[in-house]
Parts: sequence; C-alpha cells; structure tokens
Amino acid sequence: MPITTDVPPAADVTTVRAGEEIDRASVATYLEGKLPGARGEPAIWQFAGGHANLTYLLHYPESDGEGTDFVLRRPPLGPVAATAHDMGREYRVLSVLYRVFPLAPRAYVYCDDPSVIGAPFFIMERRRGIVVRGAIPPEFGEGRDPVANRKLSRVVIDTLADLHRVDPAAVGLERLGKPEGFMQRQVSGATERWERAKTRELPLATEVSRWLKDNLPPSPRPVLLHNDWRLDNMMVSPADPGRAVAVFDWDMCTMGDPLADLGTLLTSWIEANEESTLWMPIPSQMPGSMTRREVVARYADLTGTPVDKIGYYRVFGIFKIAVTIQQIYQRYDRGQTKDERFKQFGALVERMLEHAAKLAEHPDV
Repeated sequence: MPITTDVPPAADVTTVRAGEEIDRASVATYLEGKLPGARGEPAIWQFAGGHANLTYLLHYPESDGEGTDFVLRRPPLGPVAATAHDMGREYRVLSVLYRVFPLAPRAYVYCDDPSVIGAPFFIMERRRGIVVRGAIPPEFGEGRDPVANRKLSRVVIDTLADLHRVDPAAVGLERLGKPEGFMQRQVSGATERWERAKTRELPLATEVSRWLKDNLPPSPRPVLLHNDWRLDNMMVSPADPGRAVAVFDWDMCTMGDPLADLGTLLTSWIEANEESTLWMPIPSQMPGSMTRREVVARYADLTGTPVDKIGYYRVFGIFKIAVTIQQIYQRYDRGQTKDERFKQFGALVERMLEHAAKLAEHPDV
C-alpha cells in the first residue's frame, strides 16, 4: 500500500506552524546518503510540544515498510542567548551518550551551515512513547490510578539518579563545561540574560538575583547534568508509566552541581492543595504521587548526595526558568514568533518571580 504524506504519520506531530517552515528540498539534498535506511525526500512535520528549540519529524515514505523517521532539531527563531539552544553541544552529547545512558536518543548528523535551513541543526533517532505534560493521559488513568501516578513520579527521580551516576569519562564528556564555580556562573549568567531579555523593569528579579548571590552554598561533587530536567522532557512506555524510553532536550548538558537538576525538577512539582503559579507544572498532585520531600529523600538515597541546601536550588530553578520564559516572551513581544502560546508569558514571569522571592524567605522543599 502506498504511504501518504498529506496526513501526519503520528499523533504527536502536526503541520508546521506558519513562519517556522524549513526548506524540504534543501534538507533532503544535504542529508542524502547520511542517514541509515533513509531514501528519497522526507515529508516534514512539527512536534507541537516544546517552547524554545524547534523540533521536526522527517518521515521518509519511500523507505521500507511503513517508512523511516528521524528527528531534526534547530534553535528558535530570533536572537538567542550565546550559551543556550546550542545544537553543536547537543549533537556532541547525543552522538556518544547513548552508549552509557541508553535513554539518550542517538544523534547522527550535525550541520553548522546556515545556508541549508537558516540555522544550525542536527538529526537524531526517533523514539516512540508518551510524553506526559500538564495532565496524566487516558493511557495511565487520567490521574485516577494511584499506582500509575506513583510510577510516573518515581520514574522522574530514578532516571535523574541514573544519569547522575553515569561516568562521563567513559564517552569523553568529562571536559564538557567547567564544573569549578558552576553555580556562581549559573546565577551570574541568569542575571545577565534577564537584563538582556527584560521588556519592562521588575524589581523582584533584582531582589531574587541578589539573594542567590548572597546565599550561594558549596557544591557537591560534579556530575553530568541535563540542566533542564522535567517530566515533559522525558518519554515513557505506553505499557508502563514507570519505564522511561527516552530523555530529550540536551542542549544545555554540562558538568556541574547535581542539585541544579534536582532544583529544576522541584520547580514544577506541585503537591495536593497547592495552587499552581509556576511553569509547566507536572501532574504531581494526584493521589499516589510522591511529595517533594519524598523525591528529595529518594534522590539522596540513590546517589548519596547531601541535600540539606536543596531549598536554595529550588529558588534558583524558579529564577532560571523565569528568565528562560522571559527570553521567549521577548521574541513574541518583538514579533519574532507568532506563536500565540507565548502571549501570556509576561504575566507568568511576574508570578514566578513573586513565588521565588517568597520562597527565599524560608527556603525549603
């Protein structure tokens, strides 16, 4: 039966958003002979999730069986921070990390020639599963199954612990980044990015930044960090919410303080009876889900990392993500993206800074 290319080949992709198209013929010419099992010209679809880097499905219908799929990733439109959305870094990591951390998709090709699609990009393997975002999907009981809820909450922290136990030297990643002074640079860098991205003055940003500089704790032993650890950057098996099948978005991967990853995770971990004012909260308030204290305790048990200062990293995580959202909002404010999802991001940034400032008064999990 002939394979059609006029309808999405999978439920997790859609037609490419206006203004975010890439040149199909140019991509096909560049990739010819570079990808295993790919023949002919691919149909191009877009993954609807994600708010920064743009991710596309390349579906090669002329290949054997039901076709061959690959994933293309490129930076967002408009100006981006010098150290963010680094396709070269992400390719470097994913071209080797799969050997010691199988949940990392394998990267095959990197292109730094802007004449191909207008920006650097890389191609990686396609993984299949379920990405859980703001709500637990029907496959896992829509939040009414406490066993499934527990599995989902546990797989996030167990997978993070697995990553932090990886030996980066085994695949040549031990020199990725500069772990010495990592958190000091993170705080300073986030503050500098805020100054470049702000579209209005918010004194709370200065207040939170100053608190982070004044209360910087000593860091534990450095590990390989994902640096944007969230449930929606993971994919789990449709048959078992407790089994991860992939981890995505490695463009900020580096060597550094492991509690930075844990703190980032806690920023989206909302408990029962808490009002969500944060960025992309995970459905962690459902019956059976682990509490933040349980998450922190399990991480400490699995890794042996001291966690007594985790409240600081939670404040930092909120500030860092607020800055990222402001960078996205700045692109929308300037008309560099027409994605209407970003219209409310300015107000979201203010709520997150208010939350960070309040938490800084009594830093805890």
